Amino acid sequence: MGLAGAAGVVATGVLIVRDERRRQAYTPDQVREQLHNRVAQAAQESSVPERKSLWKRLRERVRSHEGGAC
Repeated sequence: MGLAGAAGVVATGVLIVRDERRRQAYTPDQVREQLHNRVAQAAQESSVPERKSLWKRLRERVRSHEGGAC
């Protein structure tokens, strides 16, 4: 590995450490609050109607087939 390669590895390591420090600077409550805010903002910006969850669709499908033969 040449000098440029070594410099690239060192620079990448510096960026990873810096990013990790930023991540650790938030308390769990702050992270949770930010996630809730992002979800709320995305829901407001979305014009697509909310889809049923996969589990709800599967449950409905199973219930519709319970009485009869498949």
